[in-house]
Amino acid sequence: MAQVLAATAQLLAQHPHDAEANFVAAVASAESGRIGEALGHIKTAVEASPDNAEYLAQYARILLLGRREGEAMAAARRGVKADSDKPLVLDTLGCVFARLGAHDEALPLFERAVSASPEAIEYRFNLASTLGFFGRVDEAAAQYEAIIARQPAHGRAHLGLVGLHRSTTAGQAQRIEDALPITQDPVERVRLHYAAAAVLENAGEADQCFAHLASGNAIHRAALAYDFSADEAVFDAIRRAFSRELPLLTDSTVVDAPLFVVGLPRTGTTLVDRILSSHPAVTSAGELQAMPLAVKQLSQTRSRLVLDPATVEALAGRSAHALGELYLTRARQNAGAASARFTDKFPLNFLYIGWIVQALPNANIVCLRRGAMDTVWSNFKHLFATGSPYYRWSYDLMDTAHYVLMFQRLMAFWRQRFPGRVHEVNYEQLVADQETQTRRMLAHCGLGWNAACLDFHANAAAVATPSAQQVRQPINARAVGRWHDYERQLDEVMEFFVAKGIPLD
Repeated sequence: MAQVLAATAQLLAQHPHDAEANFVAAVASAESGRIGEALGHIKTAVEASPDNAEYLAQYARILLLGRREGEAMAAARRGVKADSDKPLVLDTLGCVFARLGAHDEALPLFERAVSASPEAIEYRFNLASTLGFFGRVDEAAAQYEAIIARQPAHGRAHLGLVGLHRSTTAGQAQRIEDALPITQDPVERVRLHYAAAAVLENAGEADQCFAHLASGNAIHRAALAYDFSADEAVFDAIRRAFSRELPLLTDSTVVDAPLFVVGLPRTGTTLVDRILSSHPAVTSAGELQAMPLAVKQLSQTRSRLVLDPATVEALAGRSAHALGELYLTRARQNAGAASARFTDKFPLNFLYIGWIVQALPNANIVCLRRGAMDTVWSNFKHLFATGSPYYRWSYDLMDTAHYVLMFQRLMAFWRQRFPGRVHEVNYEQLVADQETQTRRMLAHCGLGWNAACLDFHANAAAVATPSAQQVRQPINARAVGRWHDYERQLDEVMEFFVAKGIPLD
């Protein structure tokens, strides 16, 4: 990459407005993490050749890397109008739309990319994932199978296939286990272990399931530079910041009223998001990073972490109104946040409740609560995005148990600090009596009753979370108490919660 940058620098010194040289320099700079330079080069290329779809696709991608989502969406739509038939251009544009929640715009681009280049594994994977988001399970499965036929140890395809929740065959676990020796890529091995575990859990093979999860989690945990004390420090800093006077200025006059669905992951946040967004007055923006990024931007701290004690402390005395406006500017760039009322279901926004209350006085917050043991088990058996900085605690059983305890204590703190602002929903009660709990949620959010919320599974909108297939089925209690099948393996977690006075279910 350094050689490419050096060569383009020489050419640009003589021809600074050469479109192709700027394009190559932009791509190379982006790959090197030099986003500001990349944006300057790609903008010059697009100005020189405004109808070049390849330039526009990269412009959109680099804008997205620079977190300029609104401009990225506009550039991507210009790229579509330029009408390229190059599969890489189509796939790049599709990825931009997918990242911005515009899955309906991404899908036809992925379909065209695969049609033009059927051997390209990455294009097929993007298509398969998006088909799954729309509940087109059989079509998604066919794409995953086509990938596995070409690359038997493709862990993401195996994991995507079992995530469709179709009936599993007797040989599916064996096929995954046979693929493990083929790859030496540790990330792919982790994915294969998780995929095998999911199949074996569905088959009732608890011991084999747990063995694969233990192996996969151990591999992944060892690769992470993670220290649990860093998360503890963040929780402590948040409580200190809100213990006496509120940290932000009380100056917010923001009238917008987004709906925040928060809680630990794998506890029903997607289900509640789907219920609320089935109301005709509400749309779903999915899991936005808007509040964490707005907080980071307002704090002006230079650390690489989105949230750390320094960032928490730096917010003291900052404008609540400015934070609300920063949040909305970022949120509205997502396709699902265009309506007056939209849901933001980033689970870890429970950390930001104090700032949400100050910055967005009309916001509604719904927090999911689930039995402690089911919460630990459901997180331990789920592989989050391997590069995500948010869920590193989930790859060790006791780290997960400690995180659940910290979550419960922080929610108790918010309950006392802001009485009535957070509506807490018990997952087990929701699946047992959907209508009563739904009516209470809607009332808290200032929404009138609408029976469509009971038929959330009929909602045809895309769902870009691991629970995409579950929320296309009527509500059920199949996931309640699943941890009991693994009591022997979870005995240390049980003892921990009992010692802390935390109910297991």
